[in-house]
Amino acid sequence: MSFSQGFGNSNPFSGGIFGSGSGSSSNDDAGSGGSGGSGGGESGRSQGGRRRPSALIITIVIIAALLGAFVAFSGFYAEILWYSQLGYSEVFWTEWVARGVIFVAAFLLMGLLVWLSLFFAFRTRPKNIEGQLADSVSKYQSTLTSMRRLLMFGLPVLMGLFAGTAAQANWQQVLLFINQQPFGQTDPEFGRDFAFYVFTLPFLNFVNGFLISAVLVAGIAGILCHYLFGSIRIEASGRFVVEKAARWHVAIAVAAFILLQGVSWFLGRFATLQDQSGNWAGALYTDVNAVIPAQTILAIAAVLVAIVLIITAITARWRFAIIGTAVLIVTAIIGTGVVPFLVQEYQVRPTEQTLEAEYIERNMELTRFAYDLEDLEKISYSATQEAEAGALADDAANIENIRLLDPNLVSAAYRQFQQFRPYYTFPETLSFDRYEIDGQRYDTVIAAREVNAPEGSWVNQHLIYTHGYGLVAANANTVTPEGRPDFTLQGIPTTGDLASDEDYEPRIYFGEAVPQYSIVGAPEGAAPRELDRPAVELTEDEEGEAEAAEADDNGQDDTQYTFSGDGGPSVGNMFNRLVFALNFQSPEIFLSGDMNEESQILYDRHPRERVEKVAPYLEVDQNIYPAIVDGRIKWIVEGYTTSNNFPYSTEQQLESATVDALTQGGPQQLTGQINYIRNSVKATVDAYDGSVELYAWDDEDPILQAWQEVFPQAIQPMEEMSAELLDHVRYPEDMFRIQRSLLTEYHVDSPGTFYEGNDAWSIPSDPTRDGGEPQPPYYMTLEMPEQEEPSFSLTSAFIPATEADGQQRNVLYGFLAASGDAGTGEDGVRHEDYGRLRLLELPRQTSIPGPGQTQANFDSHQTIAQQLNVLDDLGGSEVHRGNMITMPAGGGILNVQPIYVQATTGSAYPALRMVLVGFGEEVGYGDTLQEALDMVFEGDAGVEAVEGAGVDAEAVEDDLDGVEGTTEDEATEPSPAPTETEEAAAPEDDEEDEDDDAPVAEDDQERLEQLRGEAAELWADRNEAFSEGDLARYRQLELEFEETLDELFQLENSLND
Repeated sequence: MSFSQGFGNSNPFSGGIFGSGSGSSSNDDAGSGGSGGSGGGESGRSQGGRRRPSALIITIVIIAALLGAFVAFSGFYAEILWYSQLGYSEVFWTEWVARGVIFVAAFLLMGLLVWLSLFFAFRTRPKNIEGQLADSVSKYQSTLTSMRRLLMFGLPVLMGLFAGTAAQANWQQVLLFINQQPFGQTDPEFGRDFAFYVFTLPFLNFVNGFLISAVLVAGIAGILCHYLFGSIRIEASGRFVVEKAARWHVAIAVAAFILLQGVSWFLGRFATLQDQSGNWAGALYTDVNAVIPAQTILAIAAVLVAIVLIITAITARWRFAIIGTAVLIVTAIIGTGVVPFLVQEYQVRPTEQTLEAEYIERNMELTRFAYDLEDLEKISYSATQEAEAGALADDAANIENIRLLDPNLVSAAYRQFQQFRPYYTFPETLSFDRYEIDGQRYDTVIAAREVNAPEGSWVNQHLIYTHGYGLVAANANTVTPEGRPDFTLQGIPTTGDLASDEDYEPRIYFGEAVPQYSIVGAPEGAAPRELDRPAVELTEDEEGEAEAAEADDNGQDDTQYTFSGDGGPSVGNMFNRLVFALNFQSPEIFLSGDMNEESQILYDRHPRERVEKVAPYLEVDQNIYPAIVDGRIKWIVEGYTTSNNFPYSTEQQLESATVDALTQGGPQQLTGQINYIRNSVKATVDAYDGSVELYAWDDEDPILQAWQEVFPQAIQPMEEMSAELLDHVRYPEDMFRIQRSLLTEYHVDSPGTFYEGNDAWSIPSDPTRDGGEPQPPYYMTLEMPEQEEPSFSLTSAFIPATEADGQQRNVLYGFLAASGDAGTGEDGVRHEDYGRLRLLELPRQTSIPGPGQTQANFDSHQTIAQQLNVLDDLGGSEVHRGNMITMPAGGGILNVQPIYVQATTGSAYPALRMVLVGFGEEVGYGDTLQEALDMVFEGDAGVEAVEGAGVDAEAVEDDLDGVEGTTEDEATEPSPAPTETEEAAAPEDDEEDEDDDAPVAEDDQERLEQLRGEAAELWADRNEAFSEGDLARYRQLELEFEETLDELFQLENSLND
């Protein structure tokens, strides 16, 4: 039977699949016969003799299906309410409509192709098969014909569901293709706009891949059906028989597959520019001169072979089709495998540097463009190691902003002095920003005092403990005389130089540590129920703590509050309560009598999560931070548009590129691969009502422009940003991490140098940790060489890459700073210097110590090591090395590290105790930054550090009881010398040696305590002499201090032996 005969003269729906024509089995008509009449069968059976399902089972199945449908609907409906309340319904419906349309299209296409293939194979089956196979074929046909409705409809539907589910996941790719925007630049090989590679090529590959899958599935289903019904068979004689209809079917399916494979080869020509498998990204010499021509030939050959297959279907001569297909396969193997291998091995490898130079240069240029590095400003910096007096006279701006408060260490101090209640908490790593006080800008360590709901009843967790209260901030460059944070924003209610409760809304319903959901709101005049804050004024001073304790005793410790914003979907009606009870698997939401018509449910409360939901096309930075903006606490979130399809750009693994000592193993760390990124969106999340604002930060980014076409109402122009918000914008951390990772190789300009790799850099390991993770980038206000004024910058150092033998020199080769100041004092006007990347390149012949070498210099310095050991021994305390700050100053590189001491017992918090400074090989130390600087620069650094940049020795002594866990007398007062009687009573050394476990002699222990006291006293006297400018007395006390420490450690070692 021919193809036309199979579909031609008769209605295809009159028999075969749908009707009871020649293809139907006798069982199909059984239902019309039987006993007939009105009572011919048993009540529980059908007329055909099969048992009917009982009414109870049918009812249970229907109820279960309805319940399952309602549970699924509840999640969908909850999302509708969430997006609607937030004002982003456009995002929700656009995504779901796009997913739905793609699903339906893929479902119909796959299902239709499979159905047509099965339909044609079934309709053209041979009616009569003679010979020994007739009986077995008849059995197959009889069995399969009785199941034809299930197979003809079930299989296409199943394949369609699989196809639709897989295809709808590509909704972003489809929308970007439809709304694509030009880059305005073309690739160097084919001259196509970059938009073709970012938007068009991924879409074409997706469509072509889907069609190949559909043709394969439909073809296999049809061929299998032909075989089962005898159109393709092997007869008893061994003869292979293919009926004419089956021949047509197979030929068309194979031709379609080969044509689509030809399209793959044609598109593969462009995909070579995205290839990451070579030594450098993009199409290299072998690709351009061997692979791309071969793929062009294969694409043409595929068309010719497909034509031959169609001719074969007509002529029934398979020889040419088989030969053509074999030639195509061999050509593919030779053209894309053998020839490129030979070219690479025998033409490229002997002169690789010369032949690849052009393509390496393409990779360098387009990688820099893709990662926004093309405007990198390089500065040659001849760093000196000579620490001369007055060297820092021109660096006052840098010195006054040196951060001594390490946001990665002082969280415990914030908890100790500003938490006040166990139901509050602070994050382990605090945020870094800058604020203006009385016309002067200060780098600031800032944190949100968030709620930490105690374990307990559902009411407590979701109705009572609903929000945190206020921000806490301290200057980064100063501390109190005792070494504590110098708070500029503190207490409850908020007070301080930076702001007060009257200046901003302090309540925090949306943050990093809030409960999964809270139910808030009440009618006007109703008694408030949410726990708000302690009733008395609380600060860090002892008087405030005493007042708080007295208030606790009187039962008047907390006030209540009612949320008055619009922060979540309403649960004021029974239907919504049922929906969210199912959604959160919490029956209390539905059953609780504490609900009212004004109740709202707040959920998805993490700022990062909220931005990801309203902007699903963005990668979101793992670091967010709070800021006081226009009278509100705003969480500022960085959003990135990315692609992995940019031509000639080197791919980055986000997980490895963004990892450092702080982000290692973090739950928010970015994952995946990219080779293009822009910080295209700045987002804010209101800490009170959760409202999200998206601003187009890089409106020249074509990917962002495409998404603005998709969601025209979702993203506001940058000009809508207030001046105060712009003042708190900073350079994004993950973007910087990725860029510095690229710059370890892409800082060079010459393709030859890049090829040789002899000037590769690496990011130094964090010297304050033992894990070897990369040092994190640090924010600081900094004035780089050739920069007109200081800017709030993100910085990182570079050292040489590890050599082939595994050795690595820890000397500084480069220093990168990204300017993060965006504010100009005007709404919607961004500072022109924002985002400028400046790279200091140091001479290779010098040996400026890197962070690791500087740490080694500190640790090996005799006096510093001894003092740190003394601090470690004070009443069970431990030393913490703060962030190693590196910066250009004094014509060289200055390194500063704060040293903290924290008790191991009691109310333990880290307090600043010492400041270390390194310049070249010179090392300085002191209670204050000024002392350490002057020690390095011959007694006069040439600059005055800010007041409070260090501790006061007397205040530290008074504070030892609170920090080190010992009393002042125990730590600083010398013990009395042993009397002659005590000396005589002391055991002899030989007696001690007889038993290693013998107790320490009392006179030795007393002498040990005496030496510790003398060391502390000499340290205080030494600092006093330095502050008074009495350098002669200072040096004398320094020598006495070192001699005392030597004796102290000798005695300690002898006692420990």
